[in-house]
Amino acid sequence: MKTRYDAIIIGGGHNGLVCAAYLARAGLEVLVLERRPVIGGAAVSEETVPGFTFSTFSYVMSLLHPKIIRELELRRFGLEVLPASDLFCPVDGKDFLLLSEDVAKTQASFARFSRRDAETYPAFARHLEECAGLVRRFLFETPPDPARGDLRGRTETLALLWRHRRIGRGFHRLVDLFTLSAADFLDRWFESPIIKAVFAYYASIGTFAGPRSPGSAYVILHHVMGEHEGAAGWGFVRGGMGAISRALAESGKRFGVAIATEAEVAEIRIRDGQAQGVVLADGREFQAPIIAANLHAKLLYERLIGARHLPAEVLADIRHYRTLSTAFKINIAASAPPAYTAFDPERAGIDYPAYVHIAPDLDWLERAFDDAKYGRFSARPFMTPVVPTVRDTTIAPPGRHVVHLFGGHAPYTLREGNWKEAKDRFARTVLETLELFAPGFSSHIIDMQVLAPPDIEAILNLPGGHIFHGELAPDQLFWKRPIPGYADYRTPIRGVYLCGSSAHPGGGVSGIPGHNAAREILRDRRWRRLRS
Repeated sequence: MKTRYDAIIIGGGHNGLVCAAYLARAGLEVLVLERRPVIGGAAVSEETVPGFTFSTFSYVMSLLHPKIIRELELRRFGLEVLPASDLFCPVDGKDFLLLSEDVAKTQASFARFSRRDAETYPAFARHLEECAGLVRRFLFETPPDPARGDLRGRTETLALLWRHRRIGRGFHRLVDLFTLSAADFLDRWFESPIIKAVFAYYASIGTFAGPRSPGSAYVILHHVMGEHEGAAGWGFVRGGMGAISRALAESGKRFGVAIATEAEVAEIRIRDGQAQGVVLADGREFQAPIIAANLHAKLLYERLIGARHLPAEVLADIRHYRTLSTAFKINIAASAPPAYTAFDPERAGIDYPAYVHIAPDLDWLERAFDDAKYGRFSARPFMTPVVPTVRDTTIAPPGRHVVHLFGGHAPYTLREGNWKEAKDRFARTVLETLELFAPGFSSHIIDMQVLAPPDIEAILNLPGGHIFHGELAPDQLFWKRPIPGYADYRTPIRGVYLCGSSAHPGGGVSGIPGHNAAREILRDRRWRRLRS
């Protein structure tokens, strides 16, 4: 393998692969270095149980942007998205709610609980889509630094304001989303706590917050910004989420991207404030004037760059970046999928609920958060059971199923005991909660993998095990993500960039941080050439 490249990407997760593909497409020689034996980061497909392929971490596709799919020709390289189903939300053992792309179908479901809410729903759906449209405007923006007083800082901030000068009353909607709790936002529209929970659920996914926490309204929007067909824009990927990473890798390889696995980076070489290359844990060295880090911002700043190269205020800001997780994932090989007692295929209009949310009302979500606030895992967790094998028969033996359970809350640090002692008890709690709605499912379990936040941290090298690389809170978004002054994908070190989910617009398998970082790298490269 060569030892000198134009650019090195640290981390072969999906954002790193996106960044690498765009840089190589522009003519750069690019090397991707991945610590694990498999590329993909959190978007991987792994045969943890013989014969069963799990999407070990991320489990459905929604946010991967159509622009990236189109420009990198991912369908040509095997990406195939399968419809999940309408979102099925069991209320108890007898009834359920459906959230469907068909507005009339959703209304009919809502009307069983509140006729007023059913009548309100079309206006709410339009409002939510308009709000999503506002946020989508900013996805491909590079956040400026409004506190920067020089000509460039002022010009970039004014240019952003000018581009969005026609946002009008949308500005007030954005302020509401960034400040209101999910409960307060939904109170404006609905009266039924059961219907509110359908949407408040999104505010809790992967977030250490409850539906009554200020700022949680935005997290609803983050999860429904996908522009794909399916249940709230969500779908399964044939072959599991690793198929996204494989397609990205193949797309990059045609432009010359080189990929090395089991290649852990121990240090970024820096001289006179400029990146020189990297040193691996095994002692190998690679040189490049451009380093794009697709890893957690804390690791980049505190470990790979190091305190001696950074201003004190930068170190203080990155220390305060909140990244403790309460999300869990259980991957199950099963002889049969969950059988929900409330499910009736004729009444629901679907063959099987492959995509489910379990949180019957707003208080269920808030109580789950209350437990976590005090260092306990939720006595009644909320969870998303999904069964991709209903649509994708390639990932399990005939007649067998893959079942993923994702939810919360499972605090990174338990007040009493530790996760090694508590994991079996926690898994029983999750399964007992699922069996309130799908009795007898545990008897169909062949084997399973239980991932608490410390497990996610250890496998993916994610501080705190946070699936979004940090809380999606107002103080950690846009021009403050991950820290003030360096939200533009750059760092205090020339040639070192951040291209992962710690950067704008945050976590989820979107590819947008990788795309935007590549754009800024190429912009800087062109500017340096003009100056020279």
